[in-house]
Amino acid sequence: MLTTSVKPVKNMTKKQIQIFFERLREQRPHPKTELNYSNPFELLVAVTLSAQATDVSVNKATDKLFPVANTPETIFALGVDGLKQYIKTIGLYNAKAENVIKACKILIEKHNSIVPDNRADLEALPGVGRKTANVVLNTAFGQPTMAVDTHIFRVGNRTGLAVGKNVLEVEQRLVKVIPKEFILDSHHWLILHGRYCCIARKPKCNECVVSDVCQWPDRFEFGASKFVTTKTLEDKS
Repeated sequence: MLTTSVKPVKNMTKKQIQIFFERLREQRPHPKTELNYSNPFELLVAVTLSAQATDVSVNKATDKLFPVANTPETIFALGVDGLKQYIKTIGLYNAKAENVIKACKILIEKHNSIVPDNRADLEALPGVGRKTANVVLNTAFGQPTMAVDTHIFRVGNRTGLAVGKNVLEVEQRLVKVIPKEFILDSHHWLILHGRYCCIARKPKCNECVVSDVCQWPDRFEFGASKFVTTKTLEDKS
C-alpha cells in the first residue's frame, strides 16, 4: 500500500485548485488512458494486467491477445495456460492469468458476460480491487471516481492538491476538492501529469504548467519560476 511519511505541504486553496485543473485541461483537452482497449471488458482485463506493470508492457501483450480473444467466453476458452502464453512478458503473469480466467467465469455465469457498472460487483471479481474498479467505473462508464496510483498519490501530496497518508485518504480528498466540471477527466490529467512532468526523482518543474499554484517548497530547485501572477494569489474568501 502506498503511504507517505513526507512532511505535509500546504493545502491548495479553492482558487488554486480551479487554476490547476484549468491549466491541465488547456494542456490536454481530451485526456485518456494509455491502455489500449475497445470495450469495457477489454479495459477490465487491461487494468487487471497493469498492476505493478507499465501500460506499454500491457499493450504489447493485449495487442496480441485481444485480436484472438476479447470476450469473457473466448478468454475463458483459452484456459489459464493458454492465457499465460499471451501475458507471460508481464509481471506476476501466473497470478494474473488465474484471476482473469476466474473473473471471466463469474462474468459468464452471473452477469451475462457484461462488465458490471457498480463497485460491489466489480470488486467481487478476482484480481479487481478498489483502484481497478475505480478505473473501470470512470473510464468505461463515466462515473466520478478517482483511481489513485503511485503517480496520482505523488502529485496529490507533492503539490498540496490532496495531502494524505495513504491511497484512500488521497482519493477521498481529491473527490472532495476537485470541482465538478473537472472530476470526470481528473484521473487522466493527474496520472499523465505525474507520469510525464511531476515525476518521482527529477520533476520537470521548469516545464510545469501549474508550478505557480503548486505548494511544493522544493519546486524552485527544479526550475519553477518564482514569479507569481494575480491569478495564483491565495483565495482569502
